[in-house]
Amino acid sequence: MDKKAILSRVDHTELNPAAKWEDIQTLIDDAITFGTATVCIPPCYVKRAVNYAGDRLPICTVIGFPHGNSPTAAKAYEAKCVAEAGAAEVDMVINRGWVKDGLFDAVTDEIAIVKKACAPALLKVIIECCGLTDEEKVALCKCVTDAGAEYIKTSTGFDKGGATVQDVALMKANVGEGVLVKAAGGIRSFEAAQAMIDAGADRIGASALVKLMKSEA
Repeated sequence: MDKKAILSRVDHTELNPAAKWEDIQTLIDDAITFGTATVCIPPCYVKRAVNYAGDRLPICTVIGFPHGNSPTAAKAYEAKCVAEAGAAEVDMVINRGWVKDGLFDAVTDEIAIVKKACAPALLKVIIECCGLTDEEKVALCKCVTDAGAEYIKTSTGFDKGGATVQDVALMKANVGEGVLVKAAGGIRSFEAAQAMIDAGADRIGASALVKLMKSEA
């Protein structure tokens, strides 16, 4: 797959807590120039970003980020707010404490509540693979499928590990029909992105790939 095709699957990302509007504006400009799928930005900038990008680029944001242990009602409210502000895609973080307690029904219910709250935006569910066993990852594939989310996502990029080819392949093999996989965290080269796509990733979360293209221009 050539670089242009890979970039068409990329959520060009800026989630630094200190990101300024100037940073977000540059992110959007670069994403449009290089043809990425979306930009993924902090929720406080969604409305302004939607107004700035118009119909040139979908806006993605995050909720319950990066830890995922906010109350469900808070996540749902946050999801509703960003959807009303115009976000086309929402990446939520699950409650990993519930996973460790074996409360998979609660995880499923929370995803379903957030999905309803953010409709019609697409919902991607971040499970933070680096802190999970393979058995937990497989169980979460079922949670995401049963709750009706569109994507399962490997990582926030804020924990000790990011996406791996092995995790992407495991998730792809265990999600239900129609559920897609997003690989994110530590993907800093086109070769790494291609490996994730080959393993089954439908979307890539990255900040480095557009920067590489700009450095080559």
